[in-house]
Amino acid sequence: MEPPPAGLNDFEALVGNVISVIVGLGFVATLIFVIMTGLKYLTSGGEPKALQSAHMTLTWALLGLLFMALAWIILQLIESFTGIKVTVFDIKTLCGGTSLPFCQP
Repeated sequence: MEPPPAGLNDFEALVGNVISVIVGLGFVATLIFVIMTGLKYLTSGGEPKALQSAHMTLTWALLGLLFMALAWIILQLIESFTGIKVTVFDIKTLCGGTSLPFCQP
């Protein structure tokens, strides 16, 4: 017997998992860049060009972290002002109770 075809619940779970992995990888990448910055500082030997390179790496890593945090804060503000859950992927709410084939769970 074949398993039933994937429905909206499965698609929502897949998208939620993909988003979680991407956010997690963003934080891991930030950590890796901060560690690389430390290594650049340690191995620069006081050379101004190497120090500037390490400084720029740290600047961009922290800006990436800041942008991820700002994106989350903006989504939370939209949710609190409008009452629409924008941080949860729920396609069934977009269907609005219609009987379209792709709106079935």
